[in-house]
Amino acid sequence: MEIKPHYLVISPLLGEIHWDASPSDTLLSLQLAYIGFLQNNFADLILDLRQGFTSVAIYWKNPQAQSSFQEQFEAITIDPKVLTEKTWQVPVCYEEPFAKDLVQLVHQKNIEVSELIALHSSVIYRIHFFGFLPGFMYLHGLPERLHFPRKAVPDRAVPRGSVAIGGAQTGIYPRESPGGWHIIGQSPILLFDREKNPPVWASPGDRLKFVPITSMEMEELLKNPPLPTCI
Repeated sequence: MEIKPHYLVISPLLGEIHWDASPSDTLLSLQLAYIGFLQNNFADLILDLRQGFTSVAIYWKNPQAQSSFQEQFEAITIDPKVLTEKTWQVPVCYEEPFAKDLVQLVHQKNIEVSELIALHSSVIYRIHFFGFLPGFMYLHGLPERLHFPRKAVPDRAVPRGSVAIGGAQTGIYPRESPGGWHIIGQSPILLFDREKNPPVWASPGDRLKFVPITSMEMEELLKNPPLPTCI
């Protein structure tokens, strides 16, 4: 069943294509198709595109461009983009000292450490978009058993590579920053390299799987941070 979007005018230069649906592969395939359509047909009129879980925000160069797009929006028909099966394998150490919130989280969730690790690493997540920080992936697929509210008081400094849970999401901090998610592990990989083009190795639509490693393996990999393997 097709999920029809609607267009919202937020300001003279800002509009949003919005879907009244929950995040899913089906919705993502439509979002990526609309982004491709906009890039191919309206690039000269657009300043920027920003994707969310259920929306695509469009920053127009002038109000006339937005008005023109709005007038023809209902007549636009786009085939969903076929999502890739490309899967990145990301090593994660779920052991101390790389998982400072894990023990507290399992106590609050009333589950075993082994169960949390098994649940978190058994899923193949889908990368929907990047945001918050350069290289920060918004992933979909965290098991409901692991959903947990963000911290009431955020940490002032979350280490680079920290793998964390916040609300219904999990993610990897690409660099040290403040953060309010619960840190359950750390990955040695580099998520963002400004010297490379593109600076990130994954794309929206790709898939990602966490692979548990030991603290000894983590210490070795930190000496020469690797790129993830792709299957």
